[in-house]
Amino acid sequence: MNISRIRTEFELAREHFSYLELYPTLDGKVFVKAALQPTSKQLYVVSVLFPDTYPNEMPTVFITKPEIGQSPHRYTKGNICYLHPTMWNPGVHNLQFVIQRAVKWLGKYEVWKQSNAWPGAEIKH
Repeated sequence: MNISRIRTEFELAREHFSYLELYPTLDGKVFVKAALQPTSKQLYVVSVLFPDTYPNEMPTVFITKPEIGQSPHRYTKGNICYLHPTMWNPGVHNLQFVIQRAVKWLGKYEVWKQSNAWPGAEIKH
């Protein structure tokens, strides 16, 4: 895990998102919490966890508040599918990208709650 890169990405992401916090873990790693509001209806708290191989492997994103229950485009562990894993590019993608994709996922989730249809293109995996 490249913690200095994560810290740099965190500072850059704070220029675009107001409510971000960087936390240490007991095992010497870090994770990010963000408060996101894709529409005026609901505020969400997400946690971004970085794998040991970051930036070569994409972070996982969990919606921690409110509890969202079952929904499309979530893995069995509960993290959201904000990007197909084969599309992750460590030379292009960063924390800001991950948070932007989480916001997009949340907007689609809100549409799905109302219509029971996930909007936009989907890639099977």
